[in-house]
Amino acid sequence: MLDDFIARALLAGIGLAIIAGPLGCFIIWRRMAYFGDTLAHSALLGVVAGIFLDINITLTVFVVSAVISCLMILLRRSGTLSSDAILGLLSHSGLALGLVAISFLSQSNVSLNSLLFGDILGVSKQDVGIIYIGGTVLLIILVLIWRPLFAATVSQELSEAEMKNPNLPEIIFMLLMAAVIALAMKIVGVLLITAMLIVPAATARKFSVAPEQMVVISILIGILSVSGGVAGSLQFDTPTAPTIVVASLILFILSRLSPRMLRAKRNK
Repeated sequence: MLDDFIARALLAGIGLAIIAGPLGCFIIWRRMAYFGDTLAHSALLGVVAGIFLDINITLTVFVVSAVISCLMILLRRSGTLSSDAILGLLSHSGLALGLVAISFLSQSNVSLNSLLFGDILGVSKQDVGIIYIGGTVLLIILVLIWRPLFAATVSQELSEAEMKNPNLPEIIFMLLMAAVIALAMKIVGVLLITAMLIVPAATARKFSVAPEQMVVISILIGILSVSGGVAGSLQFDTPTAPTIVVASLILFILSRLSPRMLRAKRNK
């Protein structure tokens, strides 16, 4: 019989894997990995805002991440800076401002370690409920914008020709990303969120021939990573969230080695 805290950790991690799978695929397809890092780093500012205003931290992280997304869109449309320069500016500035702001909250019960690397073993039943309810809403929205968002991913010119407002799906997707950052922060921390989004999707791409198939495989790999990471953490007494990411990385490496190993066996 699993202890309650382990069961909650597994449920929370599996819920995150289900949410991160399809969003991570779009990050891979649209080459937006650095954008995910930018939102994750800005999450620290949301934490400070939540503590300072004494309101729900998940809500303030979402609001700050959404504001950062809007800033990125505005700066990109201004045409004065390239996209990677804008992301670099926002990413490192957001992280630095967050760390400086947290230093002024040293008297509060803020654990910088848990913010940066997560505290999945400390999630409550309420946290699990928020992840599943919030995740269901996010996935429903993603299903509704799937076709126009995928069309814009394949060909921006075609999307602009077919849609009255071709930028709307991208804006909604960025807001969904902000919401995922807010939901996942307590589980894997701001420094590891992007890894959970990218690594399972990158692994799934090797075995996929269709977009929907890649999404399903990405979710399954995410669930395996969570299960293996929690088990490994308990076995070797290592930090749980980083161990989950390491488990995901191992699966990625195996996915790259397996075809070569098969070919080597056939050649023997």
